[in-house]
Order: sequence, then structure tokens, then C-alpha cells
Amino acid sequence: MNESGIAVRPLAKRYLREAPGDHLVIVHDELDLPPGTVRVKAGGGTAGHNGLRSIEAHLHRRDFLRVRIGIGKPSSPSRGVDHVLRRPSKAERELLAASVELAADAVEAILADGVEAAMNRFNAKS
Repeated sequence: MNESGIAVRPLAKRYLREAPGDHLVIVHDELDLPPGTVRVKAGGGTAGHNGLRSIEAHLHRRDFLRVRIGIGKPSSPSRGVDHVLRRPSKAERELLAASVELAADAVEAILADGVEAAMNRFNAKS
């Protein structure tokens, strides 16, 4: 995952050529969101996410779309790796399974209705 850019670059080169970043959607985990939360974002920084950092480095751009799946914050910043790699509780697994389905719906909404409509739908506070 930390080297996602290695896989994304040849795909982007082959299928996107000089297309704008909104033709690429990256689905990833997000520490800054509670488990079960899904948000759509256009562009932005990496927020310390090594997979996003790798994609940005290999594509030389950061304007791609993101569908962020919340996994919650660790107890301290130094425990980030342990938090990401640990086995989630049964309740968290159920939330994550539902959020993966919701993330797939978000990707479909981006493709069908555009990123603004998807952001309005999936980023609304519930």
C-alpha cells in the first residue's frame, strides 16, 4: 500500500494520458475520519498517508479525486502504523464492510453525476 504509485503510474499513463486529475479516483483509508465514515474529496495533500504520497510522487500531481474511508484515530500519533495494521474489532469490521460498500457507491456517483454532486451527497453531515 505504501508504494501504490508504482501500480497507479503505468495505469494512469496508459488510460489517462494528459487527462485532468478528476479522471482518477483513489479510494483509501483515512485516520482523520471515524470508522464507517465515507467522504469524497477533490485534490489535496497527503496528510502523511504513504500510499497517497507514493501516488503523488509517481504521477507528479495531486489533483486526483479521493474517496476516503474512515478508520479512526489511534490513541497517539506514534501508534499510527499499529492502528492501521491491527485487526479491527467485530463492530469495527461491520462498520468498515458497510463503508466499503458506501465507498463503491461514491465512486459510482462520481462517474454518473460528477464530483460536486457526489461531494454533496456523501459529505453531508448526518
